[in-house]
Amino acid sequence: MRTAFYISDGTALTSETFGHAMLSMFPVEVKHRTLSFIDDEDKARQAVEEINTAYAESGEKPLVFHTIIDSTIKSIMTGSEGVSYDFLAHFVAPVQAALGVAPQPLANRTHGIHQDYTFRIDAVDYTLANDDGVTTKNYHEADIILVGASRTGKTPTCLYLALQYGVKAANYPLTEEDMHDLALPDELKLHRHKLFGLTINADRLQNIRDNRMANSRYASFEQCRKEVEHIESMYRREAIPYLNSTHASVEEIAAKIMSITKLKRYRY
Repeated sequence: MRTAFYISDGTALTSETFGHAMLSMFPVEVKHRTLSFIDDEDKARQAVEEINTAYAESGEKPLVFHTIIDSTIKSIMTGSEGVSYDFLAHFVAPVQAALGVAPQPLANRTHGIHQDYTFRIDAVDYTLANDDGVTTKNYHEADIILVGASRTGKTPTCLYLALQYGVKAANYPLTEEDMHDLALPDELKLHRHKLFGLTINADRLQNIRDNRMANSRYASFEQCRKEVEHIESMYRREAIPYLNSTHASVEEIAAKIMSITKLKRYRY
């Protein structure tokens, strides 16, 4: 078991992203620890104590992925017993050469408030208000409308699209009533061009539903199989693009949707 620290003078999201991506390539078990807002010398020394304690307990040098800007704080951090990886410093020189502009580093710049902030807040508000087909009157404002059977990941995917990409994402559950004639519900016909479907393997859907409503008809394998088959048939007949969410994370599903639909990302 190795310990990995993700450290930043801001949210540490950047160091987490780089560190996780790097470690995902190695078949090792890792204990993850995030230390955010290490923005003064006292906090830096406390972080070093945690790193050194982890080393003393395991006998293995912790991996320290950091994006510290301040040189004094950085020097304290790199004096720990961990193995330090400074992603920003590694790329600054080649990027400076390519741009022909000297860097002007500021702490927490990567996740400060940008001009996309309002877009993302508005998108999250919209998504929460238009979740699970509770209303369809605002679908004209939607950038995308996710459809699919219950428990296929529509809500978390919509929230991720809103928070990460600033996309106004509504979602509409396809129910057994919608499948009697395999027709697209009337509420969706006017917005056909905004529809994107999610599906899932029947056995996985049965497992998810059984955890929610055990031993119910809703959670039976036969019901799950029938719904998946009918909905996928409707997707194909109505030419609705769709993805299988069985083995994909919310992040992967959202990124694939953005790529397939060519939706605009409201950022920068």
